[in-house]
Amino acid sequence: MQYSYRPSGVCSRMINFDVTDGKVHDVSFVGGCDGNLKAIGKLVEGHDAQEVIDILKGNTCGYKSTSCGDQLAQALEATLQQQAQ
Repeated sequence: MQYSYRPSGVCSRMINFDVTDGKVHDVSFVGGCDGNLKAIGKLVEGHDAQEVIDILKGNTCGYKSTSCGDQLAQALEATLQQQAQ
């Protein structure tokens, strides 16, 4: 199932991804730093969602209190909570 998450406080406008059997797939960002965000998608492909959360949660971008990676972690947390219900 494809999920979409509208991030807050970052340059990207949308994060699209899939979580199947606890694994992250098909991460793509709309807007933001294209090369870096494509790299994040490639780096997390097929990894355990909780592992990705643990690595990216709390990461900041410049003076901002969040980052696109941190927003992906928040999106994954929300998705795992939703799937657990």
